[in-house]
Amino acid sequence: MILHATQFGSGQPLLILHGFLGMSDNWKTFAKNISNSGFEVHLIDQRNHGKSFHSSEFSYDLMADDLERYAVHMGLSKFHLLGHSMGGKTAMFYAGKYSNRVEKLVIADIAPKYYPPHHQKILKGLTALDFDTISSRKQADTELQSYISEVGVRQFLLKNLYWKTKNSLGLRANISVLSQKAEAVGEAMPSSYFFEGSALFLKGENSDYITDADSIHLKQHFPNATIQTIQNAGHWLHAENPVQFYEKTYHFLIKKEK
Repeated sequence: MILHATQFGSGQPLLILHGFLGMSDNWKTFAKNISNSGFEVHLIDQRNHGKSFHSSEFSYDLMADDLERYAVHMGLSKFHLLGHSMGGKTAMFYAGKYSNRVEKLVIADIAPKYYPPHHQKILKGLTALDFDTISSRKQADTELQSYISEVGVRQFLLKNLYWKTKNSLGLRANISVLSQKAEAVGEAMPSSYFFEGSALFLKGENSDYITDADSIHLKQHFPNATIQTIQNAGHWLHAENPVQFYEKTYHFLIKKEK
């Protein structure tokens, strides 16, 4: 089973992985912009997300292997890899397992450490949506308000809504499996996995996903990594400060290695 993806532009391949409960469409604006600067961008839906296949199995090792199958299928021998949050963890695992394929690695607001489950309320709210009675995005938003107060978070989650049939809505994300496997989302990178290539970790100034204390552990896995901050941004740093995120990513990718 090959992951669903959308391609933009031509040039150096750049594969982008979205975060938990997201999808490739979340990165379309960034993809279009950077594809105009000499990159062949592949926006990828990870398993149980977006338009990719659903599976009862869910782990970072499996998602790294999914990405490898996609690379082989597309004939990509070497490429840049960018991942945000859960997608960043997948990218780290992939770089640890298939380091020979990764030219440069960009990780957005996630560290290789373990994170305790913290999406329970969101998953509970999405599970509670009854599409036998919900027939519009507005109705779904109203139902979610009981679980999620932040408008921006609800809007992000409701991008998963789609018309399964002419009269029936559904969610693209496989909520039942993702709820059961919530612990796996926080999995730490194994001590045996490391990547010696160039890596850039971008953290949001207002986010606590990457702390100063994480730098030592991070360097153990990625000895040639640099950590930079995206100002005036939280965990969704690519959306909250798209200009600075683009500039830092672009300059890192085009910088010639000594």
